[in-house]
Amino acid sequence: MAKLNRNGVGIYYEVHGGGPPLLLTHGYSSTSAMWHGQVEAFARDHKLVLWDMRGHGESDYPDDPDAYSEALTVGDIAALLDAAGADKAIIGGLSLGGYMSLAFYRAHPERTRALLIIDTGPGFKKNDAREAWNKRARETGDRFDREGLEVLRSLSAERASVTHRNASGLALAARGMLTQRDARVIELLPDIKVPTLIVVGADDTPFLAASDYMAAKIPGAQKAVIPNAGHAVNIDQPQAFIAAVLPFLDGLEADAPGKPAS
Repeated sequence: MAKLNRNGVGIYYEVHGGGPPLLLTHGYSSTSAMWHGQVEAFARDHKLVLWDMRGHGESDYPDDPDAYSEALTVGDIAALLDAAGADKAIIGGLSLGGYMSLAFYRAHPERTRALLIIDTGPGFKKNDAREAWNKRARETGDRFDREGLEVLRSLSAERASVTHRNASGLALAARGMLTQRDARVIELLPDIKVPTLIVVGADDTPFLAASDYMAAKIPGAQKAVIPNAGHAVNIDQPQAFIAAVLPFLDGLEADAPGKPAS
């Protein structure tokens, strides 16, 4: 448990266990605590890096709107890998965290060993669809400005008990990080060259088609659908989520260069 200084912005992170690095990013308005049900399982054979995005949890909440962006978030992930002594890692996340994982691959394919994309959409090719998403994101930011952290009580289970210091960072993150500027991430999918697992809750209706799309577009991608789970699949069905992800992680190690044949 430590803080990384990113040009004056403190980024909270935790490192658990040892072995091949695995970095997980939480969803918008959640925190690294959403992964605590998976720490024991994932840190058994991996160096698990968890963190709070800027404006969230124990990280800093800068007042400057320009301190929140996709590019800065990608840079935060790269800096966290540096802090953890990892040249490359399995990069994963849920929802916004999954989108940022894809954005990280686009910027740093050489540092991405594999992708774990959970309850995520890859963005939009059409400008009108992207603008409709951005309108909702800006409205979310406005609602946090008006109602404060009470907004979290009306959201999903993963966020009802989340701890943030105030709502200002969430409002700024909605406008700067949840909004999207272009189609570069969705257009990247056919060019992804690392093993990829896509996980989605069977009841996460808004993200089912997006998960199917990513599984079809990313070469060799695997997909796991978790029954009786919504958007916070790892919280709704923690053991089923672990059971879906561990074989993927174990398979990466079995195929690792220099691994002796069994």
